[in-house]
Parts: sequence; C-alpha cells; structure tokens
Amino acid sequence: MILVTGATGTVGRALIDALAPTGEPVRAMTRRPDSAALPAHVEVVAGDLDDPDSLTDAVRDVDRVFLVSTGPDGPVQDRNLATAAAKAGAARIVKLSTLSVGDHRIDDPITRWHRAGEDAVLDGGVPATFMRPTGFMSNALTWARTIAAQDTVFHPYADGRVSLIDPRDIAAATATVLTQPGHEGQAYPLCGPEALGPADEVAALAEVLGRPLRYVEVSPEAAHRAMTEHGMPAELADAVVAKGATTLQPGVAGPDDELRRLIATAPRTFREWARDHVGAFVR
Repeated sequence: MILVTGATGTVGRALIDALAPTGEPVRAMTRRPDSAALPAHVEVVAGDLDDPDSLTDAVRDVDRVFLVSTGPDGPVQDRNLATAAAKAGAARIVKLSTLSVGDHRIDDPITRWHRAGEDAVLDGGVPATFMRPTGFMSNALTWARTIAAQDTVFHPYADGRVSLIDPRDIAAATATVLTQPGHEGQAYPLCGPEALGPADEVAALAEVLGRPLRYVEVSPEAAHRAMTEHGMPAELADAVVAKGATTLQPGVAGPDDELRRLIATAPRTFREWARDHVGAFVR
C-alpha cells in the first residue's frame, strides 16, 4: 500500500489521480478527512505530521510513503514521518523536496528546510528517493486576484528565470518512482520545458485569456508587504521572497531530461497549464 501525505494539496491530489490507473492500493492522509473529497477507491485516514502519535494508524501496513512537508517545521515533520515509517516496516519513502537542495550556492530558508528534511529522512533508515522540482506553474494562481481586479501582475525579480513545472508532471514522475523498482537512493532534479521569467508568464496568460495584461516589477519589500497583508506569516513571506531571489541564479532554469525520462512523455508547457486553469483568472 502507498501512503500519500498532503493528499489534498497541489501535488498530493494530483498523485492520487496519477496512481489510479496502476491499481495500487492508496491511503491518503489528511488533517481533515471529512472534507477531503477524494475518490471512493482511496482509503482516507486522519493524521498530522506535527503530531507523531497521529501517524501510527496512517503508516500501518504501508510499504511506500509519499512525504510532503511545509514551512519551517518541515524538517521536524519529515523526521516524525520517517520515524513512524521505519517502525512500521515501510520499504521506501519518496520526499517532495526542491531543486536548489543540490546547488551549494543556494542557501535560502526554503532550501535549508528541505536540506534538513532530506537529512532527517535519511536518518530514519528507510530507503529514500528525493523529488526535487523547480517552481510550480500553479504558483501563478497567486496572481488571480490582481489579474481579475486590475489586469496586472505585481511581482519582483523581473530578470529571474525558472524552468517551471506543472504539478501534474511532478505527480506523474512520482507515481513512476513509487510503483517501479530501482529508484532508491536517487535524487531527481525535475525541470519543466521552458525557462520563463514573470513577464513571460504574464504574456502567456494574456494570450490564453484573450485580453491584455500588464506586468509591473515591484521591490522584494513590496512583495513581502503584500503577502503579509493577505495573511501569510512573516517568516514564510521572508522565505518566499528569498526563494524568489534565487531565480536570478544560473542553473535554476535547468534541462527537463530527467522529467521526460520519468514520465515518458512531453512535459506540459506553461501555456498548456494556463489553458487548463483559465477559470481561475476570469473576472
């Protein structure tokens, strides 16, 4: 059985869909099972990565685990799950990490959290695989409010470039790793097919929406202020802004060879992602 943590999140939910054709039994862990709205064939169980005692039922009789942790508590969450999985006799953990973990030049908070989290998983003793994607195409959904209200995107780091990846492609690659042998001990860099800056994304969205949009570069400080004003904790806003600065580094816009090998098809482009999510940006 495969345990999917973060089962109602962006990648976890897509992974459940990607695993469906394989026929593998899937257990989904969420803090709120009653509102999970997952397919009927999926077993849903309550669990919280911050509460080690809640993980016992989630990992029982599980041989493979997909691990998603978030925020500054991520390393502790990773350790909690790795410990529980080891006690349950799990054979493999696949952790969602980030591409920059493998780049010694980059040391922003999100990268540090995932580096520590990978170490925590390895310390647990269960064979592990690390999925290290670049930025998610779905992060553009954070622009929906100002696009709907002003036809404008306010975003820092105009010169940054990232090979953005569709979360559905991350899920497809992860399904391969979870259901096929030979991936233990690997760390896979997952990059999308195009190196894009924020202005490129806005242009693609304008094309798909069929109306002109503006891109306005703002300072990192202004971006931070906007995030906290809309409820994001200051520590997380700090981390998001710092991660954005890493897009100015060469190498964040990497090749998509590994992704293509794992999903055996062409990765989705940002325009394809935008067409599938056009409703989020409609006034």
